[in-house]
Amino acid sequence: MAFKTDIEIARAAQKKPIQEIGAKLGIPSEALLPYGHDKAKVGQDFIEGLQDRPDGKLILVTAINPTPAGEGKTTTTVGLGDGLNRIGKKAAICIREASLGPNFGMKGGAAGGGYAQVVPMEDMNLHFTGDFHAITSAHNLLSAMIDNHIYWGNELEIDERRVAWRRVLDMNDRALRDIVTSLGGVANGFPRQTGFDITVASEVMAILCLAKDLQDLERRLGDMIVAYRRDKSPIYCRDIKADGAMTVLLKDAMQPNLVQTLENNPAFVHGGPFANIAHGCNSVIATKTALKLADFVVTEAGFGADLGAEKFMNIKCRKAGLAPDAVVIVATVRAMKMNGGVAKADLGAENVAAVEKGCANLGRHIRNVKGFGVPVVVGINHFAGDTEAEIAAVKAYVAEQGSEAILCRHWAEGGAGIEEMARRVAELAESGQAQFAPLYPDEMPLFEKIERIAKSIYHASEVIADKKVRDQLKEWEAQGYGNLPVCMAKTQYSFSTDPNLRGAPEGHTLPVREVRLSAGAGFVVVICGEIMTMPGLPRVPASETIRLNEAGLIEGLF
Repeated sequence: MAFKTDIEIARAAQKKPIQEIGAKLGIPSEALLPYGHDKAKVGQDFIEGLQDRPDGKLILVTAINPTPAGEGKTTTTVGLGDGLNRIGKKAAICIREASLGPNFGMKGGAAGGGYAQVVPMEDMNLHFTGDFHAITSAHNLLSAMIDNHIYWGNELEIDERRVAWRRVLDMNDRALRDIVTSLGGVANGFPRQTGFDITVASEVMAILCLAKDLQDLERRLGDMIVAYRRDKSPIYCRDIKADGAMTVLLKDAMQPNLVQTLENNPAFVHGGPFANIAHGCNSVIATKTALKLADFVVTEAGFGADLGAEKFMNIKCRKAGLAPDAVVIVATVRAMKMNGGVAKADLGAENVAAVEKGCANLGRHIRNVKGFGVPVVVGINHFAGDTEAEIAAVKAYVAEQGSEAILCRHWAEGGAGIEEMARRVAELAESGQAQFAPLYPDEMPLFEKIERIAKSIYHASEVIADKKVRDQLKEWEAQGYGNLPVCMAKTQYSFSTDPNLRGAPEGHTLPVREVRLSAGAGFVVVICGEIMTMPGLPRVPASETIRLNEAGLIEGLF
């Protein structure tokens, strides 16, 4: 059989009208706001009418630290949703929307792969239903209103040196990280140093993904701290009077998007914060809506379990009153070999010893996730070159950790290739084994929360932060923000802040460079090491090969 690319598979999909997909979950057509024939938003009124229904079982899909060898977390999320439906369960998946930045940078699309994809793939990886544009516009409206307020007399007495609100753009553009605005004379305002973050790092994105409804959204937007006076007293978004207009811009974006898998099963795709610089989970409203409509909901958290799953547990679940019933950790034989020291070019050769050595990274993630009181199963995302001996080595190692590893062939076979995993996950989720608890209590001091994550999850020996950072945390505690969770901004490639340090390092230090208060989202962002909140493009970005072919079809996007 000739090999088909992901995009060729997606184009050949036999999609059903979105009303038929909604009907599988009991969503009437009048509750859907169609965007074409194959995607729709679910109306807020319908969602509010679901509140008295019982919740289904929540399954989190996370992974080992990402490697160039590939892990397939989204692919596994999609495949598991298809597998659960295939064995007769009523299941839906919840994933994040794709950011244009990585799509045109180095990552490519984010809709799954092979025969475990969400469609329409091209739409999802481009403008989709416009949610990211709405978030970008709302964020930058506030930026404009802050500068406008200063220009027209600065009644609030904003200290121009202490404007904390940067601008955002959904693109990787390193040239915008640090800039000076308002050059050119009096008519252009007062020059000041500022910069851009990528849209997925915006606090507005985090708020959209954590708010329960439009009223909660507007309240949280109003709570955002945008600047300080000379006496360091905070100025809020509501003081600028931007929260109402921002909510108007976000009204439609707040409604979850419904699409379908290749096997015509329902998929909610909504929100898109990165897990290395934000909290890395799809929206609370999408997850909660799915739980009211399906018996099983499969969702993912970004990057490895040290980032995405930790934030899913400590931020999303804490804030939304959610609790996972089971967790799947995705790993590949190839990634185990890379963690064991094998170069990417040599991954094709069998190397059981390297697999065994690299399993330490997987073992750390298993223990970490179990520490939240949730049962864990490992999904081995199958690649054609995996040998029986290598697969057996992973299974044996996972068994030693008191868990179970199941080989999954969903990429090549769709839902049929992941039935064993689907049955096991359903069994675990329904067993009542989960006794979920966050890693730290609300009342723990902010710096101790950072230390708890650094030592318990990353296995660091200490956290290094200068006096300015520590004093800032104490100041926020004095202002009443000490009960907030912390959101670690750190490289996704390692448990440490060194992206080249693979495996399961111990005894390293965690340097905290900066802390940012996201009072509206309800967490403190802790920026560690050299992590950037505005990525740059690689030497050869994916955008160089993305184009329309002679048939008018998109090439190079995936």
